[in-house]
This record gives sequence, C-alpha cells and structure tokens, in this order.
Amino acid sequence: MKVASKLAILLSLGTFVSFASAKSLEQSYLDNCRKDSNIPVPISVVTPQVRDYAIGQSLEVEFTVTAAGKPSGINVLSSKDSELSEAVVSAVSQWQFKPAQKDGVAVPMKVILPVRVVGSEGLNRFASN
Repeated sequence: MKVASKLAILLSLGTFVSFASAKSLEQSYLDNCRKDSNIPVPISVVTPQVRDYAIGQSLEVEFTVTAAGKPSGINVLSSKDSELSEAVVSAVSQWQFKPAQKDGVAVPMKVILPVRVVGSEGLNRFASN
C-alpha cells in the first residue's frame, strides 16, 4: 500500500506554516512554530508514516514534555484507528523539545497535539487550531 505523502502536524501551541519547496515539511514546521519560553518548543520532529486511507483523519495526542525536553506518557485521546494511533505515537516519541521555562528553570508541561493527515495537495498551506 502507498504511504500518504505527509502528515501535517498542528500543535495547539498555534502556528501557521507556509511550506517552501526547498525545505522539508519538518524543517518548515520547526522554523514557523511559536518559540515562547513559557511553552515547550519542538527542536526536532519526526513525521509519522501513514497509509493513504488515513488522509482526512484527525486525532489528538496528549503527552508531557519533561524538563529534559523529551515526550513522556504519550496517550492518544481521540482516534478510532489503531494503526494511525501507533504511527503517531511512535513518531512523537522521537520528538525533542526545548522545555518550557518558569523563572529561568526548565519545567515539565502537558501538551495536546492535534494531528490531521493530509495528502500531497494539502501541503502548500494549512491553518493551526
């Protein structure tokens, strides 16, 4: 089966990404996400590989970004598709973050990550939640 071209990741942290053809989806996402010190900021992301049948599906993933910048306690909140859920959990577990800070000290923070699967025609732009 053919793998869907890309998976658009939309963080609840609020971003609008316009993808440049010279950059990878992942690099464009990293370049355009919010970089406030009071929220975790992704510094390395992995795009889940999913099959074409998943195009149009959405799910939410909840996890804690530890003070060390690692995702922990990853839990899918809303999905009826176990294959899609497993692919997203596997990818997100490889992400790295600059952790949120409070008074100059790294602190753990819970994150909810909305995920929407798009085909190659949806890669030119998408809006955040």
